[in-house]
Amino acid sequence: MNLKKTLVSFVIIAIISSCATNPFTGKKTMAFVGNDQLFPMAFAQYNQVLGENNVITGTKDSDMITRVGQRIAVAAERWLNANGHQGYLDDYKWEYKLIQSEQVNAWCMPGGKIAFYTGILPIAQNETGVAAIMGHEVAHALANHGQQRMSASYLQQGLAVAGNIALSNDQQALGIFNQSYGVVSNVAGMLPFSRGHETEADKIGVILMAIAGYNPDEAAELWKRMKANSGGQAPPEFLSTHPSNDTRISNLQTLAPTAKSEAKKFGVTSFRPIN
Repeated sequence: MNLKKTLVSFVIIAIISSCATNPFTGKKTMAFVGNDQLFPMAFAQYNQVLGENNVITGTKDSDMITRVGQRIAVAAERWLNANGHQGYLDDYKWEYKLIQSEQVNAWCMPGGKIAFYTGILPIAQNETGVAAIMGHEVAHALANHGQQRMSASYLQQGLAVAGNIALSNDQQALGIFNQSYGVVSNVAGMLPFSRGHETEADKIGVILMAIAGYNPDEAAELWKRMKANSGGQAPPEFLSTHPSNDTRISNLQTLAPTAKSEAKKFGVTSFRPIN
């Protein structure tokens, strides 16, 4: 029993002593790996991806990716500075690359390294659609979601080890624990955690795109196109890392007026034409 109490105490202390604050929500988040370690790893991985793929430069599309990315980055800095987070982006090294690939994907690594695949551009359809994607991906980096996912993974692994140690004298209970822990911790823990990040990134993303001068109404339209492109093929929401398309569309429609109101605080009262 003392061992179990010690393990629980260790986990609680580790969580409390390894926390960061999400500037957009004010909530404490797990940060077992600091940005001083995380950013260099992300930058190295980004360079590796670029070296292994065909990076497109000097085209209308690649110029658009850079232009939109820079506007979103400026919007992020404006919001952070206005909300008391001056210097938050000091260690970010923004970079925006377009990669030749049929993948319908885009991502932003911790520290501001962004990649768009050409396969997502027809669904983005226009610069405002690109801004909706860019805002979402940048939001993941700004809210430290990569750091949180890595920390959660460490915690998941640590709890598995702790469970095995605590139950080492009861082989039957140990067997049941090992058979069920992976599934339960994913369905009840990691997957909802990931879906929460996606919803949070949607909320932050539409605000950033609006401050950058892009109409946030287009975010819901983008996801309608995403849904059509998927052909309705998706796992049940509770087994997915992402909210369902319908949930996402509904949330974005609800968030758009809030994003417009937030943009007005920065003098943005009209948006670029959607074309």
